[in-house]
Amino acid sequence: MAAIVRTKDLLENFNLVLIAGEDGINREIITSDISRPGIEMTGYFKYYPKERLQLIGKTEMTYFLDLNDEQKRDRAKNLCTDITPGIVVSRGMDIPEILIEESNKSGVPILHSPRKTTRVISRLTNYLEAKFAPFTAIHGVLVDIYGVGVLIIGQSGVGKSETALELVKRGHRLVADDSVEIRQEDYDSLIGNSPPLIEHLLEIRGLGIINVMTLFGAGSVRSKKRISLVINLENWDEKKQYDRLGLDEDTMKIMDVHIPKATIPVRPGRNLAVIIEVAAMNYRLKRMGVNAAEEFSDRLTTMIEHEQKD
Repeated sequence: MAAIVRTKDLLENFNLVLIAGEDGINREIITSDISRPGIEMTGYFKYYPKERLQLIGKTEMTYFLDLNDEQKRDRAKNLCTDITPGIVVSRGMDIPEILIEESNKSGVPILHSPRKTTRVISRLTNYLEAKFAPFTAIHGVLVDIYGVGVLIIGQSGVGKSETALELVKRGHRLVADDSVEIRQEDYDSLIGNSPPLIEHLLEIRGLGIINVMTLFGAGSVRSKKRISLVINLENWDEKKQYDRLGLDEDTMKIMDVHIPKATIPVRPGRNLAVIIEVAAMNYRLKRMGVNAAEEFSDRLTTMIEHEQKD
């Protein structure tokens, strides 16, 4: 489901003031790209990206003010098209009356910001990139364990929510239960969060719905978390060979990102919360260059080589 962003959303989320073009505040923004119309100020509109949000900084405004009235009118008229979602003027600069007039005629909102141009373009880009990021939803539980975002997946009834509850009791933080909304905010970064309807809630069979924040406090939940590790819970299969050393690293592809994945078999007597907790700590160790499985393999190889020599 693609996000719908309108110009009025910028007014609600940023320190912007609507100066003109009020009729167009419901215009849809269809791209996260922001244009600084520098070359357009010279009169070259052949490749003008009119569907983008336009940002006028000190350089563009200074050039505009040096033009004669006829040129100013021409530039303002060409800037304000029927699909331009808005024009943001930064640094608290005074906005020329000609630009205000053309804005009101065409219904292109002019938004005023007191911030520096680089700060404005950075914050707006980050906001729009997050809104337009590729999106998917996965059935599972997302928990923040020692700063590692662990996505717990598995078939229905395998014990995902019960494990998450035990992890919360051990001091970790719940992000989402049952359905995890995931956005790819960078080429290698997946951010998971909970749908608003079920935020902070856990479904435990036999108990029903519980509110984790009410029971365990505000420190037991968080609104979003980067996903670093996937734990797949599955019922123990006697015929299946499970990894006992950890040398082979499996991954799961979510959109365009490959995330490390471990499969943990479930059977009575196994403390899944502790196992997943250790998996998160082991993941952190690996990222710091410590790999217990490789160390064991090296020791074993060395021992075999010594015995062969003897």
